[in-house]
Amino acid sequence: MVKLPFADRAEAGRLLAAELATRKLPANVIVLALPRGGVPVGFEVAKALHAPLDVVVVRKVGVPWEPELAMGAIAGKSHQVLNRDLIRDLRISQKEVDDALAKARAEVERRENLYRSGRPALELHDHTALLVDDGLATGSTMLVAARYVRSLRPAKSIIAVPVGSTDACGRLRQEADDLICLATPESFFAVGEWFVDFRQVNDVEVQHLLEESRLCTVTK
Repeated sequence: MVKLPFADRAEAGRLLAAELATRKLPANVIVLALPRGGVPVGFEVAKALHAPLDVVVVRKVGVPWEPELAMGAIAGKSHQVLNRDLIRDLRISQKEVDDALAKARAEVERRENLYRSGRPALELHDHTALLVDDGLATGSTMLVAARYVRSLRPAKSIIAVPVGSTDACGRLRQEADDLICLATPESFFAVGEWFVDFRQVNDVEVQHLLEESRLCTVTK
């Protein structure tokens, strides 16, 4: 049994990697981390599995007057999930939705260009895509990431996280071939409560970890 809280994302990644190592995953695994918080976790997983590391950039689409409240999320150029019930209940206009989506898409493009430094995304066709984040609260971000990755036709897709709510894990099981979660605490309010150190991960750290992982993969 996993002891909570985790010291930090790196420890959570190592513990998650240890569990994944027992699953006899295919040799063609590609680890796909959700920036920013999922990258330190994904880095440890990729290192332990001797697998390449890439990112799936997903952006929350916030309510215009309350950006932390998500009315949806997007990934890539076209994949999106919108909470139509919330949009209707809050009487958010279509123009406000369109403006928020355009802003989110611009940020997704910026981050993809920044994190990959001009390199193309890794080819997933006929590979096993291992989607990693630091945790699942509502699961809305992972939901759009999983659907986006599935559209790229990997041989298999797996969601792996160190901690998640029971509800989120239950909803996401149907979005992938497998879901691995080390801990599902009964009382779950936010991912950060299950880490001693949950400081924000910045773009520079994401770039550094991706480059270090790429160099390790090239030289192995």
